[in-house]
Amino acid sequence: MKIGDKVRFLSEVGGGRVAGFQGKDIVLVEDEDGFEVPMRTADVVVIGEEDYDTRHVVEVKNSQKHAAADVVQEEQETEPADKPITFKAPVEERRGGDKLSAYLAFVPIDIKELSDTRFESYIINDCNFYLRYVYMTAEGTSWQVRSTGEIEPNTKLFIEEFGREQLNDLEHTCIQLLAYKRDKRFLHKPAVDALFTVDPVKFYKLHTFRENEFFEQPALIYTIIENDRQFVKL
Repeated sequence: MKIGDKVRFLSEVGGGRVAGFQGKDIVLVEDEDGFEVPMRTADVVVIGEEDYDTRHVVEVKNSQKHAAADVVQEEQETEPADKPITFKAPVEERRGGDKLSAYLAFVPIDIKELSDTRFESYIINDCNFYLRYVYMTAEGTSWQVRSTGEIEPNTKLFIEEFGREQLNDLEHTCIQLLAYKRDKRFLHKPAVDALFTVDPVKFYKLHTFRENEFFEQPALIYTIIENDRQFVKL
């Protein structure tokens, strides 16, 4: 990595060109507005001349918790005078992203071994709003929360890994969403309450998992809401 290289951020949306360095671990990235954003070199990657805008969602897995713990330990071992200036760049928004679009996705870990593979589930936030979500499933009339949290704009969040023995638990699924923006005005969006019937039989059929714009591998994707239009499947 050298001055002038075009880079994108790994853990959040955005990127720019390398303007300089602070020590051996911090790179200064100049964005399209001319601001220099300090980033850890481990959190950026050099790219070609292709567009690095926010159209493609960024994967954010729960493993970031471990990375954050490593950062805390490193900061404790660093002398105060050696600590770099920290700055969090504002979330970038993409054109056309102010209509809510979100999806629930199931991805086979090894699609070549579909009869034995385990699966991963994701919630995809394909809009410029933060989404506070609750993901839950039902057994009879009793509901159980499987995951809850916040998804940043234009990202996809890993929820859990599961096996075929848990497929029946997913048959009756509900996802609730609350949309908002931080530090700026925005148009109010109604809360989303989407119900799904997830057919366990689909997980045994190869054609169920299709090419898509969010993952490199085929996935089974349910629409929660798209362009502000909520899809409810009973």
